[in-house]
Amino acid sequence: MGALVLAGACFVLAGEFGIVELMYIGCLLIALLVAGFCVLHIGRRVGEAVRTLRPDVVPVGSATRVHAVVSMRSISSSGLVRWVDALPAGLEGPASGEVTGFGSRFSGQDQTIEIDYTATAVRRGIWSIGPLALRTTDPFGLVRRTHRPIGDTRVVAVPAAVSLPHVAISAGEAGGALHASTDQLGQGADNLIARPYAPGDSMRRIHWRATAHRDTLMVRQEEQESTPVAIVLLDLGAPRWDAAARHETGADPAFEAALSSCVSVVLRFARDGYQVDVLDTDGTALCEPLAGTDAPEDIEQMLLRFAGLTARRDDTLPGLAQRYAGAQAGPLVLITGTLRLQDADSLAPLAHHSSLPILLAAGPAPDALERAAQAGWRTASIGTGSDLAAAWPELADRGAHHVFV
Repeated sequence: MGALVLAGACFVLAGEFGIVELMYIGCLLIALLVAGFCVLHIGRRVGEAVRTLRPDVVPVGSATRVHAVVSMRSISSSGLVRWVDALPAGLEGPASGEVTGFGSRFSGQDQTIEIDYTATAVRRGIWSIGPLALRTTDPFGLVRRTHRPIGDTRVVAVPAAVSLPHVAISAGEAGGALHASTDQLGQGADNLIARPYAPGDSMRRIHWRATAHRDTLMVRQEEQESTPVAIVLLDLGAPRWDAAARHETGADPAFEAALSSCVSVVLRFARDGYQVDVLDTDGTALCEPLAGTDAPEDIEQMLLRFAGLTARRDDTLPGLAQRYAGAQAGPLVLITGTLRLQDADSLAPLAHHSSLPILLAAGPAPDALERAAQAGWRTASIGTGSDLAAAWPELADRGAHHVFV
């Protein structure tokens, strides 16, 4: 733009004062601008471009490596290519720089520009990186052109998980409503039980070893193997959180701390051999039940679901104890935000329906956790600055109740 203005000024002054040299300078500037425009828009083009993320699902606080490869062909040299990759609000990183040494290629072969940087997830959510912008100039530095060879690439920032210590499964503990059973017919006698033959039993089910031992006809009976069940309840009721938790992800620190705690607890129970049911306090399943860590795809699906979670309108925590009245469960972990004294009172009966009741609150009122602990809950605050990993061994202890504030 500056060269064009200068050329216009030269033409005006040449006509005003009759200086022919200014006319030549103006014509030269125009010629250079036209040549530069032709070089950038006709003699330079962008070919294939690819952006990859490793990984594309990243916990909050961790980094993903962004690598972009762009092929470009030019009939003139351009010693400097500036690039900027647009980052969303949920990511931070050095997403701009320069690439030097980009020369001319009259042979028709493309040259490759490689861009590499790391972006750190600072907010939970589903974000898009891009577009990528490349800015090049003509050999005279008078004309600039911006290429956008790559659009948006999705990256998912999931809640960060904290490593929690092991939870021992007590003998006979198989709480909850779901059981995993396996049909072991025809798989040998080591894991089978036998019973006397009854009319109508298939002859293929005869247990010959037991028949020979007892001198009476015995048949195989499938053995029911129960997997202990842990229930994790995450309270998504909007009255328990800041208003921002209902409208966007990663905006309420207390809500994010609760999601991180929920993921950490679920992964701990799964590693310890529990089948884990993850539910909202209104009974809605937040993901498929997790049965151990032998199904990493289930864990990934849970994290992807949690990446987009926001608070909902209703407050269903006060009626939670009534929904579980008469049920007997194994470990039960309730994670909520604001916890008042009346909430602790309404939750008191629920503690007696679990072999290991744990209550985690991100915003407990004074004495609310103490009141809940007196009712039988193992309690802890999980607000900003709290250390769940340090409190977990005491929470999972099946001895006396503890309060951590």
